[in-house]
Amino acid sequence: MAIPVIKALTVEEFETFAESGENRHRLLELINGEVVEKMPTEEHGITAGKFARYIGNFIEDNEIAGYVGVEIRHRRTGDKYNSRLPDVSYRAATTPVVRKGAVPHMPDLAVEIQSPDDTLRDMRATAEYYLRNGSKLVLLAYPAVKMIEACTLNTEGMLDIQSYGEDDSVDCSLVIPDLLLTVRKLFP
Repeated sequence: MAIPVIKALTVEEFETFAESGENRHRLLELINGEVVEKMPTEEHGITAGKFARYIGNFIEDNEIAGYVGVEIRHRRTGDKYNSRLPDVSYRAATTPVVRKGAVPHMPDLAVEIQSPDDTLRDMRATAEYYLRNGSKLVLLAYPAVKMIEACTLNTEGMLDIQSYGEDDSVDCSLVIPDLLLTVRKLFP
């Protein structure tokens, strides 16, 4: 849900707004200067938890240095109008954990879970934003149909989408070596 603002906010203005008393516990992100509040459903939260647990257990079991989290804010340095909040994110542990504010770059892997109001166009536009700004792989999860789209950019810089159904596994080794996500295990 968009929060009405008179003008496009910059990241600095957004951070002040998001950290203010009445907003500090809300899930807010800045998309092209517009403040958007995320309102996850139970299905959304369970699905995000399953992705985070699956990926987190894999990297821990395989001693891969990285961070997995739910609703961690990311922004690309130099982008004045975006501070994004992927549903689940993973990044290699090349720098220490960020303790205040947004991670200053996009995650290596972002997962976006479709909410009832999200259109296919919205989902794919979000994937393209992450990929064009530093992510290597974006997974779009569709709980209603138990399907995942794995998105990358091809050699021409165009969005490349591979679809996976309930009986498939998604190869995430582009980002996390040997990680295969079994689709049926990721949805409630």
